[in-house]
Parts: sequence; structure tokens; C-alpha cells
Amino acid sequence: MALPPGFAQEGTTMSHSPSTKRAVAVAAASLTALALSGTAVQAAAPDPTLRSEAPRDLKIGSAVWGQRDLLDHDRKNPTEFQQILAAEFDSLTPENDMKWAEIHPEPDVYDFSGADALMEFAQANGQEVRGHTLLWHSQNPDWVTEAAETWTCDEARDVLEDHVRTVVGRYAGDIYEWDVANELIQDEWDAGGVQLRTEANPFLKSCSEDPVGLIGDVFRWTHEEDPDSVLFLNDYNAEGINAKTDAYYALAQELLADGVPLHGFGAQGHLSLQYGFDESMQANFERFADLGLKVAVTEADVRMPLGEDGEPTPEQIALQAERYDKMLQACLNVASCTSFTVWGFDDGRSWVPDVFPEGYATIMTEDYEKKPAYDVLLEGLTDATPGKSPRTPPGLNT
Repeated sequence: MALPPGFAQEGTTMSHSPSTKRAVAVAAASLTALALSGTAVQAAAPDPTLRSEAPRDLKIGSAVWGQRDLLDHDRKNPTEFQQILAAEFDSLTPENDMKWAEIHPEPDVYDFSGADALMEFAQANGQEVRGHTLLWHSQNPDWVTEAAETWTCDEARDVLEDHVRTVVGRYAGDIYEWDVANELIQDEWDAGGVQLRTEANPFLKSCSEDPVGLIGDVFRWTHEEDPDSVLFLNDYNAEGINAKTDAYYALAQELLADGVPLHGFGAQGHLSLQYGFDESMQANFERFADLGLKVAVTEADVRMPLGEDGEPTPEQIALQAERYDKMLQACLNVASCTSFTVWGFDDGRSWVPDVFPEGYATIMTEDYEKKPAYDVLLEGLTDATPGKSPRTPPGLNT
């Protein structure tokens, strides 16, 4: 803190003329008045961030593609994106880096470059990592989808077990939650209705006589390689109580009864303003929590159809913020909710426009301008209990 005129640093001398004594007295009185009034005299506190305001027992995360955004990480000269990622979030999810096509592109080839870059960034910035994902019907390499046409169940199991043990074992101890099995169950409107994706998932198809047994083994292999990680089922359209989450509830009960190390249920939270919000989200989380499971919002974004100018209306912006807030409150109101993750924080990297004729789905614009959706999340976290995390997280180092 800068000293008032007439004060000297410790170890120096100063004169004691009458004018100096008066200056000292005035300065001392001013400091005393400030102290009594509660006015801060030290440097202003840093601006609050999502990670600084979150309850201590809730991780606030973002998906990030390490291969694209973190391979060039220079701690002394981080990009603006990297600075925001480090400041706002204490949890990272690999958007693509741990999916089969990226990390296991050939039968005997593993590419850990993107995942390693993400892990190194997280460790440098005091962040934890959610692993994503080990068993999924999508984004599998050609060698898997082609070989699966002729695999026996034993052959499929061997390939899957090697993959799980290799990937999980490499990062054991550094991943706090794993989306072990992703999007296992179809929607009501899919052909065949709500059921396991035994046709679309190459491994479940090869072991169609006992797909639940294979799912249980994937959890067991993951737990054996990393016994400290919390292991999740994860899916979209799984926010509220519906036919799909009823099926997941029954599957969770079956797995738990069989002694499978299932620890959590994740609702992705990919929402669209073209549809309503399911107000039973909290009740859905509560029923899974009653099974002894953790719950989480794992991939939140709120997309919307845009006009010819590509811009949202004020009403859409307000409704988007409301949807984000409702998802966060459903999590905050259930003690077993361990993490709230947005699926990327800026529109420039959002997956939405590449998949849907919609956009504006994240909490910041392409230029990192914070939207009202960001503001409501920050307010919700600030108001939440218990307690706040430190404003300057330990280990923060961009």
C-alpha cells in the first residue's frame, strides 16, 4: 500500500518539522477514519468469476477441445480464450479428445496429444477434469464400426476392455468424474422407442444377448483402473422425469443390484428454446440421489432459431438466461449435485451451428462478451450455500 505524504518506509529517517508533524497527524487520522468506516484501503478485490463464487462442493466446468485450443498453451503468454477458461472454471471436460475417434484412431494406435494438453492445462490452473467418454454409439473410428459387423461378443469385449484400461489407466488419479457410458438409451420417437441402443452401439450390438452385462463390466474395468473416480451414466433429454429417464432409473437399479460401481447420473442439458423446459428436473435429480448416486449437469447449452440477421431477439436472450438459471437451481437444490458444466462457453466454438439450424447457445459471444445467461449463473452461484470458494483459487496460473 502506498504511504501517505510525510510517511517513510521502515528503516528510513524523516524530519520532524511542525509541518511534517501536522501532515502525519492528518494522515493518521484519515487512515483511522477509513478503518472505522469499513472503507477498503488495499487494492480492490478481483472481479468475481463463476469458479470463485461457486459453493465449495460444486465444480463449475466447461468443455474444451484440447487438440484445437490448448496445444499451443504458453503459460507466459496465454490466449484470451485460455485466460477466460482458467479464470472462470475449475473443471474441464474434453469435448472430443477422449472420444474413440480421436484417442484411438487405429487398432494399435492411441493418440493422447489432445487429452494430454488438456490435462496439463488443468493441472497448471488448479482445475479438475471430467473424463468423456468410454462407451458411446457415436464418433467411433471406422476400424471399430467396420470390424463390429463381424465381431463375436468376446472379440468386442477384448477391444473394449483394452481401450478402457489403457485410457483410464493413463489418467488414473487425475480425473474426478467419468462419463463412462454415454447415450445408451433411445428416445421415445426413435425406431423401436425407449430401449438400449443395441443396434447403433457397435459393442452392445456384438453383445446383444447381454448388453447390460457388458455395460456393467465397463464400469468395473474403469473402477479397477481408477478406484477414486466417480463413474456416471450420461445422456441428453434426461433432465426431467420422462420415459427415457424412467428407463435409466430402472437400469441404474439393475446395475446397483448387481454390484456394479455406478456412482452418478448426468443430464446433459442441451436445450432449445423451440421446446419448453421440464420443470421436473429437480425431482428427477432427487430420485437418482435417493438411489445413493451423485447427479450432475454435464453439457449445458441453450440454443435458439435466429432471424435472417443471425441475431436473437431480446425475448430470446431473456428466456435463454432463465433456462440456464433453472438448470443451475435444479442442481443447487440437490445436495448430491457435484458439477455443473457448460458445453463450451463462447459461441465461436459452439458445436450447435454445425448440427442444428440454431445458434447463440453459450454464455458468451464469439468476442467473449458476457450474456445475461452468464450473469444469472454468476448471481445464482453467489447466492448459493454453502460458502464460497476462494476468490483467487490456489494454483491459478495461466
